[in-house]
Amino acid sequence: MTESTAPQSEHRTVLLRGGDVHSPADPFATAMVVERGHVAWVGSEGAADAFASGVDEVIDLDGALVTPAFTDAHVHTTSTGLALTGLDLSGAGTLTEALDLVRSYVAAHPADRVVLGHGWDATRWPEQRPPTRAELDAAAGGRAVYLPRIDVHSAVVTTALLDLVPRAASLAGYRPDAPLTGAAHHAVRAAAHGAVSPRQRADAQRAALAHAASLGIGTVHECGGPDISDEEDFTSLLKLASGEPGPRVFGYWAEQVGGEKDARRIRELGAVGAAGDLFVDGSLGSHTACLHEPYADAPGSGAAHLDAGQIAAHVAACTEAGLQAGFHAIGDAALTAVVDGTRAAAEKVGLGRVRAARHRVEHAEMLTPETVAAFAELGLTASVQPAFDAAWGGEEGMYARRLGAGRARTLNPYAALLRAGVPLAFGSDSPVTPLDPWGTVRAAAFHRTLEHRISVRAGFTAHTRGGWRAVGRDDAGTLVPGAPADYAVWRTEELVVQAPDDRVARWSTDPRSGTPGLPDLSPGGELPVCLRTVVFGQTVYVRPNE
Repeated sequence: MTESTAPQSEHRTVLLRGGDVHSPADPFATAMVVERGHVAWVGSEGAADAFASGVDEVIDLDGALVTPAFTDAHVHTTSTGLALTGLDLSGAGTLTEALDLVRSYVAAHPADRVVLGHGWDATRWPEQRPPTRAELDAAAGGRAVYLPRIDVHSAVVTTALLDLVPRAASLAGYRPDAPLTGAAHHAVRAAAHGAVSPRQRADAQRAALAHAASLGIGTVHECGGPDISDEEDFTSLLKLASGEPGPRVFGYWAEQVGGEKDARRIRELGAVGAAGDLFVDGSLGSHTACLHEPYADAPGSGAAHLDAGQIAAHVAACTEAGLQAGFHAIGDAALTAVVDGTRAAAEKVGLGRVRAARHRVEHAEMLTPETVAAFAELGLTASVQPAFDAAWGGEEGMYARRLGAGRARTLNPYAALLRAGVPLAFGSDSPVTPLDPWGTVRAAAFHRTLEHRISVRAGFTAHTRGGWRAVGRDDAGTLVPGAPADYAVWRTEELVVQAPDDRVARWSTDPRSGTPGLPDLSPGGELPVCLRTVVFGQTVYVRPNE
């Protein structure tokens, strides 16, 4: 397994004391010793006195909370950085506002060969439609502009950008005056991203990783692939992350594997798996997720990019090569294909080997009781994004418009997955939804559909230890002796043992329950503020003026 970690200066032995340390080893822990990049000890304040004279540094926590650093299990790092530093349309409340933002940004950046934007969502606008090409051309003043929808599965572009990719008009997914999808979108996206200089790309990657560190994220899973970015983008990110202090980066490359030669090439790229956004289908927002029944608000049932036979071949080849496989699958028909294909692979190479490989499925939104049970049977990890439900769930949300309220209520069934024993790994799919780990845990605990809610503790575990388990590591993501010293320090209010409903677990602030407390994530309350992030014993972020 390949992982990128920043080079370490000489490790110092550090004692943290005077706060709360979230550790299953001791629910009363108030202190922790870090040595040689690993947790050496956790315990009580009184016992910490014995260590004070033998360490290189003592950090007074002043009542702060120490937790394992978060892992974001699905990130597009360069795109996240470009969104942070570029044209952000997520705040546009109307189509007119979005076009005004395009007009202002284009005027302020005359040197950009292609203007890259992100984040528009026409379902939130009163006009309920994206800009036409003529409207975008007028706002852009004839410049090349690429604006993917918030789910990044479709995009509106200017005529000047299409002129750079003349073959796009002959590809599937091209419509003269509607968002591009499918192959046409991928071709135009490749041209737009190809206009980004190496310096711009590196700046964007640094911006994304620095932002992640400022939020207590110590590890990200980069989901790259030929339909998303390119090999240079992927390998340059892994190289940058391995050479500079910051979050660890595990890379997934989404390309089909047919045998050992293909698997070897995936490893040579530095990837830990042929997984991530290997598309079985598209997205609900763009009407491209593959469904068993048609959409409620548009004709058709989406698009299938891989069938069960292709999925079976990929899973079998990866399993035999000792490589993790995985897929992007959102619609119920896509998830059925994943389950059928993985089961066929298990019949070929053996169920035990398939389960041991911990193959993963990204998003996994439209699950049924049957596909949940199959995930458990086949040992599939569900790499999911609770912020999707916060953004698009509920009786009036985008899911309900696309699917009807009945089908929408079945989406993202986290409680059912946990009851079945399916491993969960939480992420953001940034820049689709922002990097926001505590907000992600809150979204899972207060899911818009009551029966899908899980406890804060379960959500926190999915966003810390769950991400490590998803890359095959069971020795990390928790603060116990011997674990990597990846942790974050937080300013927060009273700690509780919290669940949103008595059917899940009762609320308690009593540490005698034997369960370490976590911040109160009730909706409307302030989320914890990150004061420090440490990766393998090395500080990668300190909040200014702290």
